[in-house]
Amino acid sequence: GKGTGSFGKRRNKTHTLCVRCGRRSFHLQKSRYNWSEKAIRRKTTGTGRMRYLRNVPRRFKTNFREGTEAAPRSKGTAAASS
Repeated sequence: GKGTGSFGKRRNKTHTLCVRCGRRSFHLQKSRYNWSEKAIRRKTTGTGRMRYLRNVPRRFKTNFREGTEAAPRSKGTAAASS
């Protein structure tokens, strides 16, 4: 069982050193086996408005250029394409 008599049988670590803070408080099984898969799905990026992140792919295409004016295009190009 899991009573007083079984405490002597416990011989594998539940916590190891945390990479971020260095403390022995990192619970191994919490990051394994997708325990909170549904909760993560509820809270993850993309479930909200993404006010900032929505525009990142578009800005990435132009290498994050901002505040510049487009070069004036010549008159005949638009008519020739149609």
